[in-house]
Amino acid sequence: MAMAVTLARRRAAALLSPSSKQLYSGAWILSRGFATGSDENDVVIIGGGPGGYVAAIKAAQLGLKTTCIEKRGTLGGTCLNVGCIPSKALLHSSHMYHEAKNSFAHHGIKVSSVEVDVPAMLAQKDKAVGNLTKGIEGLFKKNKVNYVKGYGKFLSPSEVSVDTIDGGNTTVKGKHIIIATGSDVKSLPGITIDEERIVSSTGALSLKEVPKRLIVIGAGYIGLEMGSVWGRLGSEVIVVEFAGDIVPSMDGEVRKQFQRSLEKQKMKFMLKTKVVSVDTTGSGVKLTLEPAAGGEQTTLEADVVLVSAGRTPFTAGLQLEKIGVETDKMGRILVNERFASNVLGVYAIGDVIPGPMLAHKAEEDGVACVEYIAGKEGHVDYDLVPGVVYTHPEVASVGKTEEQVKTLGVEYRVGKFPLLANSRAKAIDDAEGLVKIIAEKESDKILGVHIMAPNAGELIHEAALALAYGASSEDIARTCHAHPTMSEALKEAAMATFDKPIHI
Repeated sequence: MAMAVTLARRRAAALLSPSSKQLYSGAWILSRGFATGSDENDVVIIGGGPGGYVAAIKAAQLGLKTTCIEKRGTLGGTCLNVGCIPSKALLHSSHMYHEAKNSFAHHGIKVSSVEVDVPAMLAQKDKAVGNLTKGIEGLFKKNKVNYVKGYGKFLSPSEVSVDTIDGGNTTVKGKHIIIATGSDVKSLPGITIDEERIVSSTGALSLKEVPKRLIVIGAGYIGLEMGSVWGRLGSEVIVVEFAGDIVPSMDGEVRKQFQRSLEKQKMKFMLKTKVVSVDTTGSGVKLTLEPAAGGEQTTLEADVVLVSAGRTPFTAGLQLEKIGVETDKMGRILVNERFASNVLGVYAIGDVIPGPMLAHKAEEDGVACVEYIAGKEGHVDYDLVPGVVYTHPEVASVGKTEEQVKTLGVEYRVGKFPLLANSRAKAIDDAEGLVKIIAEKESDKILGVHIMAPNAGELIHEAALALAYGASSEDIARTCHAHPTMSEALKEAAMATFDKPIHI
């Protein structure tokens, strides 16, 4: 707690109160005060995704009159409607099928036959999404957030014109307007996504049947997760990646073990490979490929192609140019430490600004942004945003990779512990993976933690908290962990980092 207070005080000393002035690109600008008119909001948020709806609720909790504008007509953004949540529903359903078909017998459970019912699986996914979106609307009502369904665009820095989904139009006024419109699928030259044979992650969530062969373009988080879903259900999955590695941001050692795990699950990889063209004139899809460095072309056919080459900030139609909001060459909105753009009273959070394009990062942005607007202190440490790949096993990380530490020239130690030596993992016959901890050699301060394990996405948060408070590997090693749990693997890896593990 003392550390958090010190950090807040340090940030407060470095930044002026929003009730006086703000600094942007070296220029001082006067800050706006709260609204006084009955038809004017203190805060208007364009976008009802993880960043936008969380910002709206927090703003209302802080006593600010708040309106949230969302074009989709359902709250939760890409994450809840066609991203994080439905993909995790399908990942879980497909994992259950895979376990029933391949693992139940090892545990003494006999089933006569196991079949995939794709419509039922999709219906379960849709039910989860529907319940959660309704839940956010309930939170809006509880916190007295005004909700406008429609497409918003700037008329001025304090006015947003909304083309409502029922065909009307209204103008929403606000002293502080937050852009939280998220991101969209990044397209590739010469490839047209029709969401039937050539699909984005959105279309991959709603395939009506299991494709015999699925080609995934892009070996990032989303591509590997959706490839896992349909691979478990019976598709032959081939991943085509321009780079030489899968998930380039991942720690190199963990990445190699992760790829081997996916290959054991029959996922195939074509790395350092470029997609030259796509032909949909036949009954399937034909891809023309060539080595990334150039060379002889080959062809590859599939029933469905998933384009998963990343995402791009979504600001289309906002009329940012009309009010003079500055963006970088990637289309991201430039903001200062308080999420303020160069235009007085206009802010941006989440995927439309630099930083990880992750739902939980957007949520943290949203809370911090409205805290600044309310005259409080906000804080987001982008070096401590966890990343998770929700395959099986999961891969999760926080902090720096070994490659990043080497680049910094810091002397370090590495501690590792395999799940094969963890009693809980062995007991449930799910022991593929490891925990890897990187710590500064002299101080033993933890610099990064990388976990490949079942439920790694849950285990990583002990590491995130340790990094946030500047803990050493010895701090984790000397903390009592319940037995038998997979979290003991983190304790043992910490013991291996500063001294020696017990169980290997």
